[in-house]
Amino acid sequence: MVIQNMGMGGCIPVIDMKDFAGQSEKLMEACRELGCFRIINHNIPESLMMEMKVVSRSLLDLPVEVKLRNSDPVEGKGYTSPHKASAVFEGLGCYDMTAPGALDNFFHQLGACPQQREIISKYSKAIHELGVDLGRKVLKGLGLSGDLFDGWPCQLRLNKYNYTPQFIGLTGAVLHTDPGFLTVLQDDEIIGGLEAVDKKTGEYIPVDPMPGSLVVNLGDLAVLWSNGRLSSVKHRVQCYEGTERVSVAMFVLGPKDRAVAAPNELVDSEHPRLFNSVKFDDYRMLRITTSSPTGGALELLRIKS
Repeated sequence: MVIQNMGMGGCIPVIDMKDFAGQSEKLMEACRELGCFRIINHNIPESLMMEMKVVSRSLLDLPVEVKLRNSDPVEGKGYTSPHKASAVFEGLGCYDMTAPGALDNFFHQLGACPQQREIISKYSKAIHELGVDLGRKVLKGLGLSGDLFDGWPCQLRLNKYNYTPQFIGLTGAVLHTDPGFLTVLQDDEIIGGLEAVDKKTGEYIPVDPMPGSLVVNLGDLAVLWSNGRLSSVKHRVQCYEGTERVSVAMFVLGPKDRAVAAPNELVDSEHPRLFNSVKFDDYRMLRITTSSPTGGALELLRIKS
């Protein structure tokens, strides 16, 4: 069952970053209860967002033989061709966009022109800074401080759903949680389809387009790292209209060289440690090998009392 639309942004909380001091508890409630919220007044110019969407469409419209050059040593992190993830989905990716030379390699693979390179570079810097700031705000909301995501790989993904009228009512991206900590998504400003699952009712909440805003999803590592204080969100993408749909996502994954574990400040007699520590790449493979796209692999890491 899909909950009926309740206005701009669907039924997920909308956080005004300009008034963050007055909305910090609203943010933390969204992180605890739903694992999904929308942010406005986030300081990324809407003009840059629209330019990034235009560039994304142009790269996703390149010939297949060019898009296939977008490869990555990490399987599944470069070009995703149609029918690999779903019949209509395809995507391009830069696995660790802040690593030296990563974006340049991405540009070279696709033959990006100087203007495209400039726009993607500006957008990537802005969205990464926003993600790091959200990490600080989550830390502060839990009574901690510091730069939570310092040095963590962040993946840039350009996504296209090649919808046709015949696909209306079907699923473009199957129900899943994100394996990493946090995702910042610029969804399609016109075509809806993103749906989040309400943990309490199990119902699907439509996340309707809201131009100029961004959607934030928490992933499985947020649950593990927070010792269960934060929630990951199950979500999917449905076909509402038989029209091409494009989105741009940044995934904050996990540390490169160390395992993720709940900090000692979040473990006490009332909140015993819930999960064993794990490296992000190991957890990603655990999800794949156990066919656990909706976070079930976390239970395999749960410490038995």
